[in-house]
Amino acid sequence: MALPGGAAMNITIRLQFEKDIVSFSDIAAAIGKAGGDIVGIDVISSSKVHTVRDITVSALDTKQCDLIIEALKKIRGVKIINVSDRTFLMHIGGKIETNSKIPVKTRDDLSRVYTPGVARVCTAIAEDPRKAYSLTIKRNTVAVVSDGTAVLGLGDIGPYAAMPVMEGKAMLFKEFAGVDAFPICLDTKDTEEIIQIVKAIAPAFGGINLEDISAPRCFEIEKRLKEELDIPVFHDDQHGTAVVLLAGLLNALKIVDKKLEDIKVVLTGIGAAGIACTKILLAAGVRNIIGVDRHGAIHRDETYENPYWQEYAQITNPDNLKGSLSDVIAGADVFIGVSAPGILKVEDVKKMARDPIVFAMANPIPEIDPELAEPYVRVMATGRSDYPNQINNVLCFPGIFRGALDCRAREINEEMKLAAAKAIASVVTEDELNETYIIPSVFNSKVVERVRQAVIEAAYRTGVARKDNIPVGGYTGQ
Repeated sequence: MALPGGAAMNITIRLQFEKDIVSFSDIAAAIGKAGGDIVGIDVISSSKVHTVRDITVSALDTKQCDLIIEALKKIRGVKIINVSDRTFLMHIGGKIETNSKIPVKTRDDLSRVYTPGVARVCTAIAEDPRKAYSLTIKRNTVAVVSDGTAVLGLGDIGPYAAMPVMEGKAMLFKEFAGVDAFPICLDTKDTEEIIQIVKAIAPAFGGINLEDISAPRCFEIEKRLKEELDIPVFHDDQHGTAVVLLAGLLNALKIVDKKLEDIKVVLTGIGAAGIACTKILLAAGVRNIIGVDRHGAIHRDETYENPYWQEYAQITNPDNLKGSLSDVIAGADVFIGVSAPGILKVEDVKKMARDPIVFAMANPIPEIDPELAEPYVRVMATGRSDYPNQINNVLCFPGIFRGALDCRAREINEEMKLAAAKAIASVVTEDELNETYIIPSVFNSKVVERVRQAVIEAAYRTGVARKDNIPVGGYTGQ
């Protein structure tokens, strides 16, 4: 199966070949014919008779890797010693660890970091719990919480299998924003139990990042935790996607010279991400959004069992349009997909307004093949890294949490999300902006600090920041 996001996989093949029977060019030709791309060669040993080499090969998926291995096995004089998946090697023992900030080398060191000296610090916090922010890791720590029910494009794979993703999320927090994050994968799908567990562990953390929890439970979990905790709670699958989508759309509209309040938007996939995307677009000024699910457009004349759809019908589709995606997309300026592969057809795109904008974000296969859409679309964005304009949550959550932690915000509110979206969009300058560059790279060093500052300013403006002053200076690097 192809990897999510269109990412290639690398394998390292250690093989021995006899010099008088086969040449390396024969081996390279066999790998290329099987569809592999050699990206690295290391000589392990060599003699007059044979050579041992590690050959690192990039392939599309596991099926292609198997074809490459079989092709090599058929070559006379070649012996495969070992095959290693570099991604698996990177995960051995996990990807993160904890480190001490202070060395413990003497008895005096021990007495200060632990008993008896630590007792005075504990007493100070007991007398004033606010001091936990200055005297413990709380001020810079985020819990990445998942139950493993909606992981990437893999679905309900459970808490154990979700750990590599949550570890990766913790790595991104640290690498991009200096936030100490820790994966918390819960072996329960019970909504109330998840809420109570997160509340119970909250004293150790300055924020909660909910991740890969299936809808509709994710709505209730986030809502309750936001109400019952005094630290930021952020479901990245909903709001991270929404923030980056809005950032990209703001810049795409500059290219086609259209305004938020004038456009017609059709959005497919009325789940966690779809509802969040809709709400942030409405908050930003969009007036005409039509949500479409597998049964057609969501409209006010229907009674829906799903209470979130019932609410959705009341705030969208002002003209109360009915019918399929193909019916309601006529005249639309923007298509947004957070749904399923291949549901948007070329014929549908042709019905859209001039200079159509398409955000096809289903992973690993978008709602429409970008190459099919290209002749008819002015601006195209996907969730994939192998096409321009990737809508990637990494642009959002590190900076948002960095800002929220730095000003000790009680919550991450709508104004902070809007500010983050505008900040991300602002990183792309007028000189840089074009149809294939509406959103900055996740590795652009300006993104985290620009988002951080915008989030802090919005937090103070809306009264949710608890620090006396906006922090001086900025986060200075990865």
